[in-house]
Amino acid sequence: MKRPFDITIVGAGVSGLMLAAKLVGSAAAGELRITVIDAAARPTPSPEDELALRVSAIATGSADLLESVGAWQHVDVSRRCAYENMRVWDENDSPDSKSALHFDAAGFAVPQLGFIVENILLRAALLRQLEEADVALRFETPIRALRQLGRRYCVDLENDELHADLVVGADGARSFVRSAVGIGSQLWPYGQTAFVTHLQPDEPHCATAWQRFLKDGPLGILPLADGRVSVVWSTTPENASRAEDADDAELGRMLSAASDHVLGDLAATGPCGSFPLAAQHAERYVLPGIALIGDAAHAIHPLAGQGANLGLRDADDLAEVISAALQQGLHPADQPVLRRYERARRGSNAAMLHLMTALNRLFTTDSTAVAELRMAGMRLFNRSGPIREQAVKVALGVN
Repeated sequence: MKRPFDITIVGAGVSGLMLAAKLVGSAAAGELRITVIDAAARPTPSPEDELALRVSAIATGSADLLESVGAWQHVDVSRRCAYENMRVWDENDSPDSKSALHFDAAGFAVPQLGFIVENILLRAALLRQLEEADVALRFETPIRALRQLGRRYCVDLENDELHADLVVGADGARSFVRSAVGIGSQLWPYGQTAFVTHLQPDEPHCATAWQRFLKDGPLGILPLADGRVSVVWSTTPENASRAEDADDAELGRMLSAASDHVLGDLAATGPCGSFPLAAQHAERYVLPGIALIGDAAHAIHPLAGQGANLGLRDADDLAEVISAALQQGLHPADQPVLRRYERARRGSNAAMLHLMTALNRLFTTDSTAVAELRMAGMRLFNRSGPIREQAVKVALGVN
């Protein structure tokens, strides 16, 4: 009897769990033995009245991917907020001007542009789906070492070891897998820190995602299902530190001013956190028996909310490559096979990474002439027709 093909996925984030879910739903599922390991504890969603701090912007195309593996139905409808509109403007402008960018779902014949969902709910939904499949899920399981044994890898754990034909690094920007196999990465620090919190606006968010570009970095305001908004403020480390140290009243004043009171006054309502921002790209995504997905392969600026969506597409494409190889009688962990995945994803991920970096630099350039050119360019983009439509399709993940 033919031995099953062993896949060990390191990292139980959204990307890693999506890969496992796609594989168990593939035509080649019967030939696979899948293990997912993570150093952290199993994620436990918070009570319904306590939205988690970390949320993800899930594009319509990404929601379709989650639906395709049966996970989307497990995400509580009352805790996912569909957003139908987006407004983007410069701090020297207003959100209603002709040079502000306006995106409306109706104008693109889609019911919504995407969803704002707690990251932990996405993970819990995928885990629920995997529990019904033959997948080994191991939490609180750190890796001690990763060793190559001929054509396979040995994953050394604290009390035992796993042997895998393919090890997938889905373990984040500080990927142990990537480092252990000697894949280098390029790092571009932004000199910014992202401050994140939830606030209660005076005025309803109207299912709209707002983004104001300030000289120190963009302020994103994302609608939440309970009427609050999640704020992601990419700013100087000093401003982020001030925000973390501020009391609720001062924090509300700071972020209300930063948002130009687009939703009236904002009142602090929950926990907050911050993290330094940097772009990062692995020099390669694959080696024989090794593949990287999600933040282990690439990390981008959060200004367009594309990070989770890129990771989900990585998982989808890698699952397709593995399944096709097995059906063709090929060894899915061979480098020529895995290179198909790398060719499918690395170029588009690099393009999105550099676009986000360029936009961040463009809008943080403190020059009156550049500011005028920015607004002229935004007016032109609003009238560009096919270019604008293509850009939105890419953002929706339906291109």
